[in-house]
Formats: sequence, structure tokens, C-alpha cells
Amino acid sequence: MFTGLIETAGTLRRLEPRGPGVRLVVGAPRAMVAELTLGESVAVDGACLTVIGASGDCFEVDASAETMDRTTLGDRRVGDRVHLERALRLGDRLGGHLVAGHIDATGTVRRVEALGEALVVYFDAPPEVARYLVPKGSIAVDGVSLTVNTVDAAGFSVALVPHTLTIVHLHQKKVGARVNLEADLIGKYVERLLAGRQDEAGRSGSGVDLEMLARAGFVGKTEP
Repeated sequence: MFTGLIETAGTLRRLEPRGPGVRLVVGAPRAMVAELTLGESVAVDGACLTVIGASGDCFEVDASAETMDRTTLGDRRVGDRVHLERALRLGDRLGGHLVAGHIDATGTVRRVEALGEALVVYFDAPPEVARYLVPKGSIAVDGVSLTVNTVDAAGFSVALVPHTLTIVHLHQKKVGARVNLEADLIGKYVERLLAGRQDEAGRSGSGVDLEMLARAGFVGKTEP
């Protein structure tokens, strides 16, 4: 689990095919690499990957074929910069929002506009992400926890304040560039809960709806 608060940027040193997947060798600050342990999770541009080796100023992770297909990691080349975040520790402040590191889909940069010292970036998002977008809600873009400013038929916009611009490199992406998108985890569970579940015979479960909440006394009685 992550927070979407990027610790630092890394650089792809090597990309080594391993069967259907790829081994990534990522350059990172020595202080960060020194603290990494085998088997721990690191979010690389928002994708949760497992550390399989760490030494000096680089660490290694394996990305499966599914990860390469679903994320932008398949587009990456040696020398590309990536956002890095170590997993959240119990007791840490949750300054961003709960981020699982499981990318839902990729989106694209639509346009970038200056707003004083900040930048407003518009992204196109596919339906599997757009369904969870709400103004002032949360979304992770390349692993960066951001607040949704506006939502439209094609996607959404976010504002990058000066401090964020010094840490992340979303503003350096060109129009049409792909980005990793992870929708709000809580929104997914709420949707699943409201939709109900199916039993083993395929029948719809009871789920949670206004009528059930009214019976439990959480909301007023619904009109027939």
C-alpha cells in the first residue's frame, strides 16, 4: 500500500527480457537503495513491483507480461525517469490517499495550461477509470496522488502546484503521452458493495441500496 507521495525520481538503467516479462534495473539515490530489503514493494510510476536485488545506487524489480501490457512500463526506454515510492509503513502519516499500486488503465495527456505559478493538466481517461472520477476526489497519475479538479466527458483535470512541480515530472510529458492511472480504491469498494454480489447459482445478492439503509435506520424511509 502506498500514499501517492513521491519520494524521489529514478532512472531506468537496463531493461532485460525475462520470458514474457522484463527485469528493470532502476537507478536511485544511494540513501534510498541502502534501505531497501529483498521482497519489499516499490511503486515505479505507480506500479507496485517487488525488489529482487539492491546495491549501490540501483535496484532490480521484475515486471510481468500483464504489468507491461497494462501500464506504461512497456513504453519505457533506458534513460527514462520514473517516480519512486516505498510502501507505506503502519504509523506513517497518510498525506496523499490510499494507493494500491495496481494500475487500472492508462490515460493520455490532453493539454497543459498555466495558472499563475501552477499548471493545470488535462488527461483523457478510459471508462474503467472515468466511472470513479468525482470533482475533489483522488486519483493516482504515474503514482502521484492528485486531487481531481474537474471531470468532463473525456476525462479530468488536476492542478500541479509549484512544490509538486519540483518533485514529479508529469508537466514534462508531451500532449498524447500515456500515463498510468489508478482510480480511488475506496470508490471501487463502494461500487462493489452497492452493486451487491452474486451467489454461486449466479443470482444477484442483496447488496446495499437505499431501501436496505432505510430499514436499518440510516436514512429516511423511501417513498413507494
